[in-house]
Amino acid sequence: MKLLLSGLAALALIFTLPAQAEGNAEAGQAKAGICAGCHGRDGNSPMPKMYPTLAGQSSDELQAKLNAYRKGEGSGPMVASMIAMAKPLSEEDVANLAAYFSQQQRR
Repeated sequence: MKLLLSGLAALALIFTLPAQAEGNAEAGQAKAGICAGCHGRDGNSPMPKMYPTLAGQSSDELQAKLNAYRKGEGSGPMVASMIAMAKPLSEEDVANLAAYFSQQQRR
C-alpha cells in the first residue's frame, strides 16, 4: 500500500511540474566531471546498486531530481552527498547536465 501511494504521489508530481528548460549537452558534458566519481563519466554507474545510472534517463526526470536536491529534499542513503553536490548548481547547470546524461546510451 505504501509503495502504491508513493507511486501515485510521484505520478501526480510529474503531471504538476512545469516544463523543464532544455539544456546544452556539450556544456553538460563539461560539467559532468563532478558526477563521474559515483555515476560514471557517461552516466553509466560502475556500482548501480549504490549509485544510480543516469545515462538514458529523461531530461525532465533528471532535472526534477537535481532541483529537489538543490532545495535540500530527497531520500536514499546518499541524499546528504547529493544535496551537497547539487546546491551550488545553477538552473542552467541542471538543464545542461540533464541534457547530457539523457542523451547517453545506457549500458
